[in-house]
Amino acid sequence: MEGTAARHPARIQVSNTKKPVFFYVNLAKRFLQEHGEVQLSALGLAISSMVTVAEILKNSRLAVEQKITTGLDAFNDDGRERAVQKPKMEIVLRKSEDFDEVMAQQTRQPTAPQPAAPVAATAS
Repeated sequence: MEGTAARHPARIQVSNTKKPVFFYVNLAKRFLQEHGEVQLSALGLAISSMVTVAEILKNSRLAVEQKITTGLDAFNDDGRERAVQKPKMEIVLRKSEDFDEVMAQQTRQPTAPQPAAPVAATAS
């Protein structure tokens, strides 16, 4: 797994604490548009957030899973003598055949909130 992370031009390191999931979804859409594929990468507890991002893109018909890689990375945390093993996962998604059509539909949809329906008054 080493080496692939540094070379991929459209790599996103997903965190579960720094940004909301839809930040990563929108960034991945842009990378898919520009590069034709995106590599999502996460460590430890952020893996579930990364999987959520990938599933949103797949279920929206924007991306197709190309490759999944798992492993353990060693980190020296808090001055410990031994390295701590953290799970690592990477998912490479490529642009789906429907990508342009789905993106066009999403941009045509109104983003402004719709006015609320009037509430019927009740007699007391």
